[in-house]
Amino acid sequence: MSALDIKQTGVRRNEVSQRARQLPASGIRKFFDLLSSMEGVISLGVGEPDFVTPWHVREAAIYSLEKGYTMYTSNRGTPELRQALAAYLESLYGVGYDARTELLVTVGVSEALDLAMRAILDPGDEVIMADPSYVAYPPCVSLAGGTPVFVPTTAENGFRLSASAVEARVTPRTKAILLGYPSNPTGTVMPGSELMEICRVAREHNLLVVSDEVYARLTYGVEHTCIASLPGMKERTVLLGGFSKAFAMTGWRVGYAAGRLDILEAMTRVHQYTMLCAPITGQIAALEALKNGESEVRRMVQEYDRRRRVMVKGLNGIGLDCPEPEGAFYCFPSVRSTGLSSEEFAEKLLMEEKVAVVPGSAFGPGGEGHVRCCYATSLPDIEEALKRMGRFVEKARK
Repeated sequence: MSALDIKQTGVRRNEVSQRARQLPASGIRKFFDLLSSMEGVISLGVGEPDFVTPWHVREAAIYSLEKGYTMYTSNRGTPELRQALAAYLESLYGVGYDARTELLVTVGVSEALDLAMRAILDPGDEVIMADPSYVAYPPCVSLAGGTPVFVPTTAENGFRLSASAVEARVTPRTKAILLGYPSNPTGTVMPGSELMEICRVAREHNLLVVSDEVYARLTYGVEHTCIASLPGMKERTVLLGGFSKAFAMTGWRVGYAAGRLDILEAMTRVHQYTMLCAPITGQIAALEALKNGESEVRRMVQEYDRRRRVMVKGLNGIGLDCPEPEGAFYCFPSVRSTGLSSEEFAEKLLMEEKVAVVPGSAFGPGGEGHVRCCYATSLPDIEEALKRMGRFVEKARK
């Protein structure tokens, strides 16, 4: 507000919107501000592969720059990438999408989620989601004018949403169910049979499903079920995916959304006025990853699986009860035996032993009593972190 406005009214109004003021700080980023200046920290916190993007993918991007590909693309993304994505989704899950009208390339999956919420929600519409769940889900719903509705899940039920619990929270204002499986932060994978029951709820109550499947390729000993592949679900599902996790391309910021024509058109209208298009260099790299990156995906998944088994065994060995995650690259052990809250545990562990984990409370009230440990880091670092955590837990219990 200008000095003149203050003089005329005698009141300084708050120039930051109420909606922005009410947004909580990210529980992940807020915590990692603590370690930004610390040395010698082993981070089990940030959900980012420690693998470098494969060389042939980087080379394709470098070559595109040398050839002068530095221009805008279509709002929806390059036709070549959309065609490759359509073929990829059909080969993996048997779901056919029209590359021209039912696919949108976005600036990471985060933008795809934001666009989906803004495209489908009117003020006051409700979106049902699990608690705990990824930190961005509730804010994206709120920013779009919607209301998050939480369904508590627990370690005892494998942190899985049950159809009966979802149905109990359906009201006349419910617009959609927001799913994220494999789950960040719990590593939970939803069996197809349980997803079928949630699909039944969606069909009977005429609800949309927004399904964040960015970790779909990272499963261990179980199969991922793409919800859009289930009977009657393609038309009521907005499928979100991306290249950050399975292809080790976090910094490239390339994601996508797939869904029916009217919803994708609405998402594209918002996208064209905000991001315009995903960077062409990232799209060219993503195309190369789809065409020739399958062997690297398999190699990285095998290595994550090896690290997963070491971390689960190690956490249980030091007395932190940790069920075996079936997907993504996170363990979600209980820290209740230490008598500390999840935030106290994470802060003290960082300060005393220089190991960074994320408090489970960052992912919702249902995460309290747990911490998220990411095994997308080197095996020697995981082993050293477990030693330090063992010392810490022993001291905490005295």
